[in-house]
Amino acid sequence: MAVTVLLTTASNAQKQLDSMIDREMPTLIANYKMLHATPELSHYEEKTSAFVAKELRAMGYEVTDHFGKYDNPKWTSYGVVAVLKNGKGPTVLVRSDMDALPVEEKTGLPYASKVRTKNDAGEEVSVMHACGHDIHLSSFLGTARMLVQLKDQWHGTLIFIGQPAEEVVEGAKAMLNDGLYTKSPKPDYAIALHDASEMEAGKVGYCPGYSFASSTTVDITVRGIGGHGARPEMTKDPIVVAAQVVLALQTIVSRENSPLDPSIVTIGSIHGGSKSNIIPDEVRLQLTVRAFKEEVRQSILASIKRIAKHTALAAGVPENRAPIVNVTEGSGATYNDPALSQRVATAMEKTLGAQNVVKLPPFMVSEDFSYYSLEGHQIPTMMFWLGAVDPETMAKSKQTGSPLPSLHSGLFQPLPEPTIRTGIKAMTSAVLELMKK
Repeated sequence: MAVTVLLTTASNAQKQLDSMIDREMPTLIANYKMLHATPELSHYEEKTSAFVAKELRAMGYEVTDHFGKYDNPKWTSYGVVAVLKNGKGPTVLVRSDMDALPVEEKTGLPYASKVRTKNDAGEEVSVMHACGHDIHLSSFLGTARMLVQLKDQWHGTLIFIGQPAEEVVEGAKAMLNDGLYTKSPKPDYAIALHDASEMEAGKVGYCPGYSFASSTTVDITVRGIGGHGARPEMTKDPIVVAAQVVLALQTIVSRENSPLDPSIVTIGSIHGGSKSNIIPDEVRLQLTVRAFKEEVRQSILASIKRIAKHTALAAGVPENRAPIVNVTEGSGATYNDPALSQRVATAMEKTLGAQNVVKLPPFMVSEDFSYYSLEGHQIPTMMFWLGAVDPETMAKSKQTGSPLPSLHSGLFQPLPEPTIRTGIKAMTSAVLELMKK
């Protein structure tokens, strides 16, 4: 009898949440299409931030906008911090990113972005929400609204973060640099979602432990002694040295790193020379390094410096023309607290059905959400994947073997209604679990 009553109560709660979302969906979809059509680049999220702050204030949250402090004083931070207190209890942080990418949209949707603007370098670029941050924001605002209406079912303090500059891996640091955890309560848990371009709408995925890799950018300037292409013996050719460096770098992952510790070294850009018969003075390489463990990352960076230097020396390049290696740290690895992940996954299974909650392997992409956990994973955090693909499109892709547009593609096209609905249900159920009375 008690079990029957419990199941009935749970069923009624789900029906109540579905009914509440039904009432909000027309507005949420309209807002999503507006956000999609009016994307803003990292550091320039002025209108998006103002919209998010206005919406959260109207719901009754205590809102602080223009929050965040960048290292570069030229940039204005458009971070939003919204707090809702509901008695004593846990403090839970829910984060959404807000910025878009310099990508030309090619979806042909009636609400497709046609925005063109200038980037930090003054170059004119197209802008698109090619990573789905508009989906994130719509789910985020819908969740915020649900939790206001469900205040009788939770207690504690909610912190909703509208974060700028995720795509350039600077927004989370800017929020923390401005005293996020001193000017507002320090959270007991921090959670977020990210849409997935390889999962059908209606499903979510989670990965306990390391979920996303750290990201580090390495710029190498291979220097030589330029001269005439017909007199190579009078030069030290940096193009040949750069080619040898590129090949030697491939041995770091394959021969220096344990296969049990995933890592990546990718050379994404190589530039040098101006004419066929001129040997240049230098060649520039741009790399990305990915790893889960910090000790692996540091080992890879040390190997890159060693290989660049000694390859040049072996080619006879003078020491005063040795390669210059500059390292720019990006985001740390995202670690999903295993206990928190399982607790949230169980709550989402009750809301979405066990068949719609999928355990996934880790990915080598990166995310600055990792900063909210602080050094040593002091704060339990979790980010889960939100399926965004039309199920029919997914089925056709599997049948034909044709790939789906990935995140950051000008063809990426989330299916708004079921994706946003699932995001709200999943995140609302997660917060209610963590803050239940």
